[in-house]
Amino acid sequence: MNSDDLDDLDLAADPDDAAADEALHGVIGAEAAGQRLDKALAGLFPSVSRSRLKALVEEGHLMLDGVPVSDPSRKAKAGAVVDLRLPPAEPAEPVAEDIPLDVVYEDEHLIVIDKPAGLVVHPAAGNWTGTLVNALIHHCGESLSGIGGVRRPGIVHRLDKDTTGLMVVAKTDRAHKGLAAQFADHGRTGPLERAYLALVWGSPEPFRGTIDAPLGRSNTDRTKIAVLRTGGREAITHYEVAERFPAEAGRNAVASLVECHLETGRTHQIRVHMTAAGHPLVGDQDYGRGFLTKINTLPEAVAPVVRAFPRQALHAFLIAFEHPVSGEILRFESDLPADMETLVEAFRSL
Repeated sequence: MNSDDLDDLDLAADPDDAAADEALHGVIGAEAAGQRLDKALAGLFPSVSRSRLKALVEEGHLMLDGVPVSDPSRKAKAGAVVDLRLPPAEPAEPVAEDIPLDVVYEDEHLIVIDKPAGLVVHPAAGNWTGTLVNALIHHCGESLSGIGGVRRPGIVHRLDKDTTGLMVVAKTDRAHKGLAAQFADHGRTGPLERAYLALVWGSPEPFRGTIDAPLGRSNTDRTKIAVLRTGGREAITHYEVAERFPAEAGRNAVASLVECHLETGRTHQIRVHMTAAGHPLVGDQDYGRGFLTKINTLPEAVAPVVRAFPRQALHAFLIAFEHPVSGEILRFESDLPADMETLVEAFRSL
């Protein structure tokens, strides 16, 4: 669920290109007046799902009364003339792309990579190319077997686009099944272990603890995850403060490096749990914007480094699991990436 920016759409494109797209036309009726626009469109074009219509609006394919509209939540007006372009469908399966990978381990059944910041794991709306899956198809080539009936890597867990660190991916059906079972169990009865280093604002108290708070889609912003009192999915994060900045400040520290171990694997789990605890991740534009003013209180030698850091300071530094074929326990660790190491060093200078 990354809120990645979509490519701008040129609404004044070549007429021949536009003609290749299917177009839908209609007029919003009086019965739809005041409804959300995507709901009104769903009533007008029942052959297209509401979720698809919402995406088309957000991607800039809708014109109302000749004016481009990209907000699917705006209120529909009776009598508005609708022109909706349906672009050609994206390829059903991802294609190979020569994207460099940092391979930590590989055999005929699986591959462990150290993912850089900025790399989306799986093709999805807004990111159909340039993903880890595209890179793996190119890297693994014929060594991939027919996972799910097609030749592609088996993704059993994900990292956010701007989270760095270790991931394991299956190359065969047998490995996929075995790894998926371990991740579904979350390591509660097996050797699976996942740990992250997060740089957060302030200092969590107590310095070691467990956050047990159900997570789900936010009721106020569906693009975000939130702690929910009812209806959320179980989410458990164990944390321990590894270092405080400055070191002698204790609970009054400006920031802390925190080691987080996941007992469950929900979307944005660490980011939301630490924010709920009052300690959002440094650089988190989705969940930590309320702490941006703290940067202004930092010394001149530190503030520019923190202000320039473009992502959430989160790194998956440890992964351990049972090899799904050999039964061997594999354990891998990864150093902080250079950008996050620089950030941590800046805080250490406090």
